[in-house]
Amino acid sequence: MKLLLTKDVSRLGIVGDVVEVSAGYARNFLLPKRLATEPTAANMRALADERAKAEERRRLAREALEARAEKLADVEVTITAPANEEGALYGSVGSREIAAALVEEGHDVDAGSIDLRTPIRHLDNVLVDVVLADDISTKVKVWVVRSGATEGEDGEESGDDGDVDYGQSAE
Repeated sequence: MKLLLTKDVSRLGIVGDVVEVSAGYARNFLLPKRLATEPTAANMRALADERAKAEERRRLAREALEARAEKLADVEVTITAPANEEGALYGSVGSREIAAALVEEGHDVDAGSIDLRTPIRHLDNVLVDVVLADDISTKVKVWVVRSGATEGEDGEESGDDGDVDYGQSAE
């Protein structure tokens, strides 16, 4: 069924597009919500102005996304996480933690934009894709470091661990 979109519909089109959809989708979603109408010549003329405005909004949004991608290029963030002696994390670092670290640095990124195939489970530095749109993406370097005291600070922070009596007598 051919319909003329009266509003932007994600993954379908923008105002003024004539789209081919299934009858059920049209009858149950697009028409009741007034997102589409019949593609008559009068309706197409009436929506020509709105289409131009929608294209301008999309162009401005794209420019803003490209500017964000440029700003994010070559950004490095450090995430601290507890790990064992071999460098394996006790948990993992995922998209939410990376997005939170980027937000702390002043970048407007949500967890859905982080393209992380598997969570990071070792102390390491990883290049992570940040996808802002289908064709706009950039890479961010994520450093995962051990939280808490470093090896040289261990004895200083916890006091004198060498002479602790655990209740065993040396008879």
